[in-house]
Amino acid sequence: MRDEIRQQPAALERTLRLEHRAFESLRRRLASNPPRTIVLAARGTSDNAAQFGRYLLEITTGIPVSLAAPSISTLYGGRLRVRDLLVVAISQSGESTDTNVVIERARQGGALTVGITNEPRSSLAGLAEHTFLVHAGREKSVAATKTYTAQLLLLYLLAYALGAGIRLDDLRRLPEWAAAALKLEQEIAERAGRFRFMEQTVVVGRGLNYSNAFEFALKLMETCYVVAERFSSADFLHGPIAMVERAFPVFLFAPPGVTWASIKEMRQKLVQLKAETLLFTDASNREAASMDRSRVIKVPARLSTKGPLPVEIYTPIPYIIPGQLLAASLAEEKGLDPDRPRTLTKVTRTL
Repeated sequence: MRDEIRQQPAALERTLRLEHRAFESLRRRLASNPPRTIVLAARGTSDNAAQFGRYLLEITTGIPVSLAAPSISTLYGGRLRVRDLLVVAISQSGESTDTNVVIERARQGGALTVGITNEPRSSLAGLAEHTFLVHAGREKSVAATKTYTAQLLLLYLLAYALGAGIRLDDLRRLPEWAAAALKLEQEIAERAGRFRFMEQTVVVGRGLNYSNAFEFALKLMETCYVVAERFSSADFLHGPIAMVERAFPVFLFAPPGVTWASIKEMRQKLVQLKAETLLFTDASNREAASMDRSRVIKVPARLSTKGPLPVEIYTPIPYIIPGQLLAASLAEEKGLDPDRPRTLTKVTRTL
């Protein structure tokens, strides 16, 4: 797991270099016939990437995006009206049975279909009309890391193909920003002991980093066996905050931009409750970065961007890397093997 976390700058650079031209042909096709709705189908870590895709695509294109419920097709036999829709399946292995059923039926129903996978010879690659590859190399750890961030990169490229204001020059900086996040590895390893006896926690994110709350929580659950609930800062205030008591651990993704005010307010409430808080941020959020150092993990780079897009639009990839490192270090602190979580396998097939 740790080796694959370290491979992410190279995986991102390779994926962008080898795939960005393929999106140009899709961009031309979509320009003449844009979809009225987009549906994203995925499971597990890939479903968390899809959650990011929903926010990214709706924010940057204005096209409504839905997350598919595969059981509608696989269990209930439902047939959806998908003509003129863009249906995107995301799967590391390309062998997620229910996700593949969704993409197969969508194509039969007249939808434009896209597959995103790390395996060029997978079933998904053969089912989708357009297939885009994660060039991360074979992922050996059960806990997905490098494939998650490369999937996010391909979703940026999908937004680009849909006419969003995504700039390729900005995407080319993502490997550099990922490398900056990796500089935190030793600091995070030293901090992991503080959470050695953690059995339950909450992870909070909002907007473009909401998916990272899900993904970091998943990593804590599958590698450290910690019960990790995930919420947006808005939803957390609608009841779940009542569970917080003294020393209760809460992790918060705190980028600059429009979500910072609610995350800041949330942290203030948690401090009053004497919770154990830890913020993930970067050098461009000066207010967050200047807080108590023991309560902040700061990516040593300025990730905010100028222009019409949200200033935090490129933070999700470099922000999740410290979370991955913390999960790996905490598993080691607990004497667990994060590469072989109990009862889990690399490929999960469900219907």
